[in-house]
Amino acid sequence: MLPILYQDDRIVVVNKPSGLLVHRSPIDRHERRFALQMLRDQLGRRVYPAHRLDKGTSGALAFALDREMASALATAFAGREVTKTYLAVVRGWPAESGLIDQELAAVRDEYALPAEDTAKPARTAFRRIATIELPVRVDRYPTSRYALLELRPETGRRHQLRRHLAHVSHPIIGDSTYGKGRHNRLFADLYGVRRLMLACTGLRFQHPASGELLVIRAAPGEEFESLAATFGWPSPPTVSGVSQASVLPSP
Repeated sequence: MLPILYQDDRIVVVNKPSGLLVHRSPIDRHERRFALQMLRDQLGRRVYPAHRLDKGTSGALAFALDREMASALATAFAGREVTKTYLAVVRGWPAESGLIDQELAAVRDEYALPAEDTAKPARTAFRRIATIELPVRVDRYPTSRYALLELRPETGRRHQLRRHLAHVSHPIIGDSTYGKGRHNRLFADLYGVRRLMLACTGLRFQHPASGELLVIRAAPGEEFESLAATFGWPSPPTVSGVSQASVLPSP
């Protein structure tokens, strides 16, 4: 069963585990489990995904429970009315905070219709939470540096966070497409981390029907918690395993 973070008669938000597709995709024809199908069976009714998380990304995933709400939520996500917060473990030590402002072209794949070649604006704000330097040579340096980041995408391009972090030479650990294999293998061998270290830990948006402000927080998963303990990183709510939802009066 999928952990439910928030539910009313129009919306449900779950904490999707890493490695689970949101819906059926020709890219992963062998997969038989999907968040959409699992939640439909769990609730015994149709559900409509309001946005998408990559297969390897865990965290808060919102669904509508009727077509009208599905349209309203899709408009909110597309119109940047939803604040999304992520945690990521990356290679290197980025600045304490910053903004990655780098246009991104559409991601092509052999199963999709031809994508537009024109790059579109893409912006990702980040804040460095913690760092560590390991006495292990992976590249040309005798030690290897890593960081825990909070990410807030201001746009919603496909693979935006993964591509932006790779663009600034701080790829996300566990990313087999845009990351660095040597660093991924280090975390797999030393710490048992075999997933993409990216989690959507927060959604904040105004309920399209009631006008109330929903604040959803999702635990990032055992791998994040284990690394935080091993590395001596701080454990704010988004790292310590807390999942919760708050409903506030409309602003």
